[in-house]
Amino acid sequence: MKVTFIGLGIMGSRMAANLLKHQINLTVFNRSKDAMIPLVNAGAKSANSIQEAVQEADVVISMLSTPIVVESVFIEDGKALDHFKEGAIWIDCSTVNPSFSKKMEVTARQRKISFIDAPVAGTKPHAENAELVFFVGGQEATVEKVHPILAMMGKKIMHLGDNGMGSKFKMLVNMMLAQSMIIFSETILLGEKMGLDKSFLLNTIPNLVVSAPFTKFKASMIAADDYAVQFPLEWMHKDLHLASQTAYEYQQPLLLANLAKEMYANAVKKGYSRLDFAAIHKFLEEK
Repeated sequence: MKVTFIGLGIMGSRMAANLLKHQINLTVFNRSKDAMIPLVNAGAKSANSIQEAVQEADVVISMLSTPIVVESVFIEDGKALDHFKEGAIWIDCSTVNPSFSKKMEVTARQRKISFIDAPVAGTKPHAENAELVFFVGGQEATVEKVHPILAMMGKKIMHLGDNGMGSKFKMLVNMMLAQSMIIFSETILLGEKMGLDKSFLLNTIPNLVVSAPFTKFKASMIAADDYAVQFPLEWMHKDLHLASQTAYEYQQPLLLANLAKEMYANAVKKGYSRLDFAAIHKFLEEK
Protein backbone atom coordinates (compact mmCIF):
# COMPACT_ATOMS: atom_id res chain seq x y z
CA MET A 1 0.00 0.00 0.00
CA LYS A 2 1.38 3.37 -1.04
CA VAL A 3 0.85 6.12 1.53
CA THR A 4 1.32 9.87 1.14
CA PHE A 5 1.60 12.22 4.13
CA ILE A 6 0.85 15.91 3.63
CA GLY A 7 1.70 18.48 6.32
CA LEU A 8 4.92 17.96 8.26
CA GLY A 9 4.57 20.32 11.20
CA ILE A 10 4.98 19.49 14.88
CA MET A 11 2.53 16.58 14.70
CA GLY A 12 2.68 15.47 11.09
CA SER A 13 6.45 15.07 10.93
CA ARG A 14 6.41 12.72 13.90
CA MET A 15 3.40 10.76 12.67
CA ALA A 16 5.10 10.24 9.32
CA ALA A 17 8.32 9.14 11.04
CA ASN A 18 6.39 6.43 12.87
CA LEU A 19 5.02 5.12 9.57
CA LEU A 20 8.57 4.78 8.30
CA LYS A 21 9.48 2.69 11.34
CA HIS A 22 7.00 0.13 10.00
CA GLN A 23 8.55 0.13 6.50
CA ILE A 24 5.55 1.85 4.91
CA ASN A 25 6.03 2.89 1.28
CA LEU A 26 5.78 6.60 2.11
CA THR A 27 5.80 9.77 0.05
CA VAL A 28 5.84 13.11 1.88
CA PHE A 29 4.97 16.65 0.86
CA ASN A 30 5.19 19.96 2.70
CA ARG A 31 5.13 23.55 1.51
CA SER A 32 8.41 24.14 3.33
CA LYS A 33 10.85 21.76 1.65
CA ASP A 34 13.22 21.65 4.64
CA ALA A 35 10.62 19.73 6.66
CA MET A 36 10.88 16.81 4.23
CA ILE A 37 14.64 16.33 4.54
CA PRO A 38 14.74 14.28 7.81
CA LEU A 39 12.01 11.97 6.53
CA VAL A 40 13.72 11.49 3.18
CA ASN A 41 16.91 10.64 5.06
CA ALA A 42 14.89 8.05 6.98
CA GLY A 43 13.58 6.42 3.80
CA ALA A 44 10.61 8.43 2.55
CA LYS A 45 10.24 9.75 -0.99
CA SER A 46 9.62 13.46 -1.45
CA ALA A 47 7.26 14.98 -3.98
CA ASN A 48 7.86 18.20 -5.88
CA SER A 49 4.19 19.14 -5.93
CA ILE A 50 0.94 18.25 -4.20
CA GLN A 51 -0.30 16.73 -7.45
CA GLU A 52 2.73 14.47 -7.72
CA ALA A 53 2.41 13.52 -4.05
CA VAL A 54 -1.11 12.12 -4.33
CA GLN A 55 -1.38 10.68 -7.82
CA GLU A 56 -0.16 7.15 -7.05
CA ALA A 57 -1.21 6.93 -3.40
CA ASP A 58 -3.65 4.33 -2.09
CA VAL A 59 -3.96 6.34 1.13
CA VAL A 60 -3.37 10.08 1.61
CA ILE A 61 -3.04 11.42 5.17
CA SER A 62 -3.25 15.15 5.80
CA MET A 63 -2.32 17.02 8.97
CA LEU A 64 -2.84 20.71 8.25
CA SER A 65 -3.49 23.78 10.36
CA THR A 66 -6.93 25.11 9.44
CA PRO A 67 -9.97 24.35 7.26
CA ILE A 68 -8.88 27.17 4.94
CA VAL A 69 -5.51 25.48 4.36
CA VAL A 70 -7.11 22.05 3.82
CA GLU A 71 -9.53 23.48 1.27
CA SER A 72 -6.76 25.39 -0.48
CA VAL A 73 -4.57 22.30 -0.82
CA PHE A 74 -7.22 19.78 -1.80
CA ILE A 75 -9.87 21.74 -3.69
CA GLU A 76 -8.89 25.28 -4.64
CA ASP A 77 -5.26 26.26 -5.35
CA GLY A 78 -3.67 22.81 -5.09
CA LYS A 79 -6.64 20.87 -6.51
CA ALA A 80 -5.12 17.72 -5.01
CA LEU A 81 -8.42 15.80 -5.13
CA ASP A 82 -8.44 16.08 -8.90
CA HIS A 83 -5.22 14.04 -8.99
CA PHE A 84 -6.19 11.17 -6.65
CA LYS A 85 -6.62 7.82 -8.29
CA GLU A 86 -10.12 6.37 -8.19
CA GLY A 87 -10.77 4.33 -5.04
CA ALA A 88 -8.07 6.00 -2.96
CA ILE A 89 -8.68 6.86 0.68
CA TRP A 90 -8.16 10.32 2.16
CA ILE A 91 -7.63 10.50 5.94
CA ASP A 92 -7.80 14.06 7.23
CA CYS A 93 -6.24 14.31 10.69
CA SER A 94 -6.52 18.11 10.76
CA THR A 95 -8.65 19.67 13.48
CA VAL A 96 -11.53 21.26 11.57
CA ASN A 97 -15.20 21.99 12.17
CA PRO A 98 -17.62 19.08 11.61
CA SER A 99 -19.58 20.76 8.82
CA PHE A 100 -16.29 21.22 6.95
CA SER A 101 -15.50 17.50 7.30
CA LYS A 102 -18.92 16.67 5.88
CA LYS A 103 -18.25 19.02 2.97
CA MET A 104 -14.92 17.30 2.28
CA GLU A 105 -16.60 13.88 2.36
CA VAL A 106 -19.17 14.93 -0.23
CA THR A 107 -16.50 16.48 -2.44
CA ALA A 108 -14.31 13.37 -2.20
CA ARG A 109 -17.22 11.01 -2.88
CA GLN A 110 -18.07 12.90 -6.06
CA ARG A 111 -14.57 11.97 -7.26
CA LYS A 112 -14.97 8.32 -6.15
CA ILE A 113 -12.57 8.84 -3.23
CA SER A 114 -13.28 7.55 0.29
CA PHE A 115 -12.94 10.11 3.09
CA ILE A 116 -12.27 9.65 6.80
CA ASP A 117 -12.02 12.41 9.41
CA ALA A 118 -9.49 11.30 12.03
CA PRO A 119 -8.32 14.17 14.26
CA VAL A 120 -6.12 13.20 17.17
CA ALA A 121 -5.82 13.70 20.91
CA GLY A 122 -2.25 14.30 22.02
CA THR A 123 0.62 16.73 21.57
CA LYS A 124 4.22 16.50 20.35
CA PRO A 125 5.43 13.76 22.77
CA HIS A 126 2.38 11.60 22.00
CA ALA A 127 2.95 11.96 18.27
CA GLU A 128 6.63 11.14 18.70
CA ASN A 129 5.95 8.00 20.75
CA ALA A 130 2.99 6.75 18.65
CA GLU A 131 0.66 7.34 21.59
CA LEU A 132 -2.00 9.41 19.84
CA VAL A 133 -5.71 8.69 20.13
CA PHE A 134 -7.60 8.92 16.85
CA PHE A 135 -11.21 10.11 16.80
CA VAL A 136 -12.52 8.61 13.58
CA GLY A 137 -15.59 9.32 11.48
CA GLY A 138 -16.29 7.30 8.34
CA GLN A 139 -17.74 4.14 6.86
CA GLU A 140 -16.81 1.05 8.86
CA ALA A 141 -15.37 -0.86 5.89
CA THR A 142 -13.08 2.05 5.00
CA VAL A 143 -11.96 2.51 8.61
CA GLU A 144 -11.10 -1.19 8.83
CA LYS A 145 -8.87 -0.89 5.76
CA VAL A 146 -6.75 1.86 7.30
CA HIS A 147 -6.88 0.70 10.93
CA PRO A 148 -3.39 -0.88 10.73
CA ILE A 149 -1.92 2.39 9.42
CA LEU A 150 -3.53 4.45 12.17
CA ALA A 151 -2.31 1.93 14.75
CA MET A 152 1.29 2.62 13.67
CA MET A 153 0.85 6.22 14.79
CA GLY A 154 -1.38 5.86 17.84
CA LYS A 155 -2.32 3.71 20.79
CA LYS A 156 -6.09 3.88 20.35
CA ILE A 157 -8.48 4.26 17.43
CA MET A 158 -12.03 5.30 18.39
CA HIS A 159 -14.50 4.85 15.52
CA LEU A 160 -17.31 7.19 16.51
CA GLY A 161 -19.66 6.79 13.55
CA ASP A 162 -20.21 8.37 10.16
CA ASN A 163 -18.18 11.17 8.60
CA GLY A 164 -17.95 14.25 10.80
CA MET A 165 -18.29 12.39 14.10
CA GLY A 166 -14.53 12.33 14.68
CA SER A 167 -14.35 16.09 14.15
CA LYS A 168 -17.33 16.63 16.43
CA PHE A 169 -15.74 14.75 19.32
CA LYS A 170 -12.34 16.40 18.84
CA MET A 171 -14.04 19.79 19.07
CA LEU A 172 -15.54 18.88 22.44
CA VAL A 173 -12.19 17.63 23.74
CA ASN A 174 -10.37 20.82 22.79
CA MET A 175 -13.13 23.02 24.25
CA MET A 176 -12.60 21.27 27.58
CA LEU A 177 -8.82 21.48 27.28
CA ALA A 178 -8.78 25.21 26.54
CA GLN A 179 -11.13 26.12 29.37
CA SER A 180 -9.48 23.76 31.87
CA MET A 181 -6.13 25.44 31.27
CA ILE A 182 -7.63 28.84 32.10
CA ILE A 183 -9.33 27.48 35.24
CA PHE A 184 -6.06 25.92 36.39
CA SER A 185 -4.11 29.13 35.73
CA GLU A 186 -6.58 31.37 37.54
CA THR A 187 -6.55 29.00 40.52
CA ILE A 188 -2.76 29.04 40.78
CA LEU A 189 -2.57 32.82 40.41
CA LEU A 190 -5.20 33.47 43.09
CA GLY A 191 -3.46 31.01 45.41
CA GLU A 192 -0.21 32.92 45.00
CA LYS A 193 -1.92 36.26 45.68
CA MET A 194 -3.33 34.79 48.91
CA GLY A 195 0.17 33.89 50.07
CA LEU A 196 0.35 30.18 49.22
CA ASP A 197 3.68 28.94 47.90
CA LYS A 198 3.76 28.64 44.11
CA SER A 199 5.73 25.38 44.13
CA PHE A 200 3.30 23.88 46.63
CA LEU A 201 0.35 24.86 44.44
CA LEU A 202 1.92 23.52 41.23
CA ASN A 203 2.87 20.24 42.88
CA THR A 204 -0.37 19.70 44.77
CA ILE A 205 -3.32 20.99 42.75
CA PRO A 206 -2.69 18.83 39.63
CA ASN A 207 -2.89 15.72 41.84
CA LEU A 208 -6.30 16.54 43.28
CA VAL A 209 -9.28 14.53 42.05
CA VAL A 210 -10.94 17.75 40.86
CA SER A 211 -8.05 18.60 38.52
CA ALA A 212 -7.72 17.69 34.84
CA PRO A 213 -4.88 15.13 34.48
CA PHE A 214 -3.06 17.12 31.77
CA THR A 215 -2.35 19.93 34.24
CA LYS A 216 0.46 17.81 35.71
CA PHE A 217 2.42 18.35 32.49
CA LYS A 218 1.54 22.02 32.18
CA ALA A 219 2.48 22.72 35.82
CA SER A 220 6.12 21.95 35.00
CA MET A 221 6.02 24.49 32.17
CA ILE A 222 4.64 27.14 34.51
CA ALA A 223 7.23 26.31 37.17
CA ALA A 224 10.09 26.69 34.67
CA ASP A 225 8.48 29.64 32.86
CA ASP A 226 9.22 27.65 29.70
CA TYR A 227 6.41 27.35 27.20
CA ALA A 228 8.22 25.48 24.44
CA VAL A 229 5.49 24.57 22.02
CA GLN A 230 3.74 21.21 22.10
CA PHE A 231 0.34 22.51 21.02
CA PRO A 232 0.52 26.12 19.75
CA LEU A 233 -1.67 28.64 21.53
CA GLU A 234 -2.81 30.08 18.18
CA TRP A 235 -4.32 26.72 17.20
CA MET A 236 -6.20 26.52 20.48
CA HIS A 237 -7.67 29.90 19.64
CA LYS A 238 -8.57 28.56 16.19
CA ASP A 239 -10.26 25.49 17.70
CA LEU A 240 -12.38 27.65 19.99
CA HIS A 241 -13.37 29.78 17.01
CA LEU A 242 -14.48 26.63 15.15
CA ALA A 243 -16.45 25.53 18.22
CA SER A 244 -18.18 28.91 18.30
CA GLN A 245 -18.97 28.64 14.59
CA THR A 246 -20.40 25.14 15.07
CA ALA A 247 -22.46 26.22 18.07
CA TYR A 248 -24.01 28.92 15.87
CA GLU A 249 -24.91 26.26 13.29
CA TYR A 250 -26.67 24.24 16.01
CA GLN A 251 -28.11 27.31 17.79
CA GLN A 252 -26.39 26.29 21.02
CA PRO A 253 -25.04 29.05 23.31
CA LEU A 254 -21.41 28.73 24.41
CA LEU A 255 -21.06 31.37 27.08
CA LEU A 256 -17.82 30.26 28.76
CA ALA A 257 -16.16 28.85 25.65
CA ASN A 258 -16.66 32.16 23.83
CA LEU A 259 -15.15 34.01 26.78
CA ALA A 260 -12.19 31.62 26.66
CA LYS A 261 -11.86 32.25 22.92
CA GLU A 262 -11.48 35.99 23.53
CA MET A 263 -8.86 35.37 26.23
CA TYR A 264 -6.79 33.26 23.83
CA ALA A 265 -7.32 35.91 21.13
CA ASN A 266 -5.83 38.53 23.42
CA ALA A 267 -2.89 36.24 24.20
CA VAL A 268 -2.30 35.85 20.45
CA LYS A 269 -2.37 39.64 20.11
CA LYS A 270 0.24 39.91 22.87
CA GLY A 271 2.64 37.69 20.94
CA TYR A 272 2.07 34.27 22.51
CA SER A 273 0.71 32.59 19.38
CA ARG A 274 3.68 30.24 18.77
CA LEU A 275 4.14 29.28 22.41
CA ASP A 276 2.40 26.30 23.94
CA PHE A 277 -1.22 26.99 24.84
CA ALA A 278 -0.19 26.73 28.52
CA ALA A 279 1.23 30.24 27.97
CA ILE A 280 -2.29 31.49 28.65
CA HIS A 281 -1.02 31.32 32.26
CA LYS A 282 1.75 33.81 31.45
CA PHE A 283 -0.77 36.06 29.74
CA LEU A 284 -3.05 36.02 32.82
CA GLU A 285 -0.09 36.45 35.16
CA GLU A 286 0.89 39.68 33.42
CA LYS A 287 -2.56 41.22 33.44
